[in-house]
Amino acid sequence: MIPSSNNKDFRNSESCTVDINVPIPMRDGTKLYADIYRPEGKPKSPVLLMRSPYGKHTPAYRSMYLDPLRAVGRGYVVVVQDVRGRHMSEGEFYPYINEAQDGYDTVEWCGSQSWSDGNVGMFGISYHGATQWLAASEGPPSLKAIIPGVTSDDYYDGWTYLGGAFQLWWITQWLVGFAENDIGRGYTKRPDRTRELEEMQNWLLDPMQMSESLPLKEMSAFSTNNSENDLCGFYYDWLDHPTYDDYWKSFAPKEKFHNVNIPVLNIAGWHDIFIRGSINCYQGMQQKGGSELARRQQHLIVGPWLHAPLPPPQAGQQFYGRTASGAYIDLHGMQLDWFDRWLKGENNGIDTQPTAYVFVMGKNKWQAEETWPPEDVTSVSYFISSEEGANSKNGDGKLITLPSNSTESSDQFIYDPQNPVPSLGGAYGYGIPGVFEVGVQDQSVIENRQDVLVYTSEVLDEDFEIAGKVTMKLWAKTSVADTDWTAKLLDVDKNGKSTNVCDGVLRARFNKSLETECFVNNNQVECFEIDLGFTAMSFFAGHRIRVQISSSNFPAFDRNLNTGKGFDDSQVIIAEQTIFHDSKYPSFISLPKVNR
Repeated sequence: MIPSSNNKDFRNSESCTVDINVPIPMRDGTKLYADIYRPEGKPKSPVLLMRSPYGKHTPAYRSMYLDPLRAVGRGYVVVVQDVRGRHMSEGEFYPYINEAQDGYDTVEWCGSQSWSDGNVGMFGISYHGATQWLAASEGPPSLKAIIPGVTSDDYYDGWTYLGGAFQLWWITQWLVGFAENDIGRGYTKRPDRTRELEEMQNWLLDPMQMSESLPLKEMSAFSTNNSENDLCGFYYDWLDHPTYDDYWKSFAPKEKFHNVNIPVLNIAGWHDIFIRGSINCYQGMQQKGGSELARRQQHLIVGPWLHAPLPPPQAGQQFYGRTASGAYIDLHGMQLDWFDRWLKGENNGIDTQPTAYVFVMGKNKWQAEETWPPEDVTSVSYFISSEEGANSKNGDGKLITLPSNSTESSDQFIYDPQNPVPSLGGAYGYGIPGVFEVGVQDQSVIENRQDVLVYTSEVLDEDFEIAGKVTMKLWAKTSVADTDWTAKLLDVDKNGKSTNVCDGVLRARFNKSLETECFVNNNQVECFEIDLGFTAMSFFAGHRIRVQISSSNFPAFDRNLNTGKGFDDSQVIIAEQTIFHDSKYPSFISLPKVNR
C-alpha cells in the first residue's frame, strides 16, 4: 500500500460529539465500557473500533494509533473500548481468552447502532492487534476490514517464547505495567501486593540482578496462594505451558486464518519484537485466508521501527532519515484510505496497488513490492570457518562463500548460565536507556567475550541487498542434556563498527518441533536450525558481513540452566559447547539475496 497525497480529511470541518463510558453488553451479561466519537449531525457512518487493555482514557493509546478527531473529520465514528476486566470494564482480565467472543459481540453492537451504517473496521497495534485477529477469527458479519499493527499470528512463538526460550524481559516488563495499573491507580484494591510490585520494578531497573533469582517460577511477584488476589497469575500459566500445546493453539490466530474473510493491512517494524508474527500474518493469510478477497487483499507496511505507535525514524543508535517515520509517510492517513476503500466502497485504487510497502535499511529507502519477499530473491550461503579459533572478534573466524575442505574443524566455548551474554540491541520490545538497549547497537562489548564466536566476511566488492527470512544451520554438540543456541547477523562498516541486523535463539530440545520436547544426546553432533527472523537490508560495498554465535542472550531470554528441567529448577550446570565447520558438518548462514 503506497502513501496517498489525499488531504481531504484536513479540509473537513465536521463537528464531533463524544459519549464517555457507554456500556456495551456481552453475551454473558458483562458490560464493557467505551468512549464514542461521532460526526455531529450525520445520521449514519461507518465505525472504527479499537479494543484496549491499557485505558481508553490514556492519550497515547486513544490518539496515537489513529487520531479519533481526524477519523471523525473523514466521516467515521470511532469507538475505543476497555477490554474485559481492564479499567472501566467489568469482568476478569485474562489475556487473549475472551477477546474472540467479546470482539464479535462488540463489532456487532457497533454495526447495529442508530449512528452506524453497519460497516465496521478495527485498528490498533500490539495487543490491540490481537483483539482484531481474534475478533476476525469469529467472522462477525459487520466487520469489513482490519489494520493490525506490530502483532502476531500466535501468542506462543514470537510473543511469549521464541524458539522455545522464554522472552523474560518483554513478558515481565509487560505484566508489571498491568500490575502498576491495578495497584498504583486504584482500579483494583490490592494494597498488600505493593512490596512485591516494588521488588519487580527494581529487578527491571537492574535486569542482571535477575541472574540471582532462581528458580524462575519464584522470581515474580504476580501470584499468591489466593487466586483472587493474583496480580497477573496467568504469568505462571504461561510458564506451565512451555510447548506449543492445545492451550496456546486455542487462541492462536494462525489456527483460524481460514475463518477470516476480509482484507487486512498489516503494519510491522524491523526492530519490533513481533516482526516475525506480523509478516507471518501477511503470508499466512495469503495462503490460508477464508476467501479469495482475503487472500488477494493482504497488504503490508514495514518500517525500520521499534515497538511504538506513530514510530520515530530511529531505532537505538541508528537514525534512518526523516522519511522513515510513521508521521512522514502519514501512517494515519494510509489507514483512513484503507478504510475508505473497504468500509465506504470508494474506488481509490488501493486494491490494485502493490501489496507491500517496505523500508530497506542501509540504503534507507521505501520500496513498493507486488509481494514480499520480492520474487527476485535467491538464497546465498556464507559458511563459518576458523583455524586457531573464533572466540571473540580477536579470533580468526571467517565467513566464506564455499564450505571448508577440512575433515575436522570446530570452535569451542564454555557457556556458564551464571555469567550469561548480556542482551545488547535487537527486537525486544521496550528497552531502558543505559540498562537494556534495544534497536541497533554497537556490538563491540559483546564481541570481546570469549563465549561469543565471531565470524566475518571479506570486504564486499559491491552492495549486497537481502530481503526475507534469515536462518542459521548450525552443526553442534553440547556436554549437557539441554542448552540454547543463539545467532546474530551484523553489519561491519568501513571503520570496523559492528551493529546488529537481526538475531534468533533456539532451545535445543525444541530443535525438531515446538510442540514436543526432544532432548539432545550429550556430545552427539546434531544440526540445529535457528530462525533469525525477517529483514530488508543493504550491506554497502566496503562493508563486511558478520555472524555471532553463543548460547545466551539475557535478559531478553531466560537463561538455559543446561539441566533439561523446568522453570522450577535452580540447579546450574556449565556447558562445554562445540560448533563444527568442516566438510562433513558445514555450518552456514542463509541470506535471501535480492537480484537486481
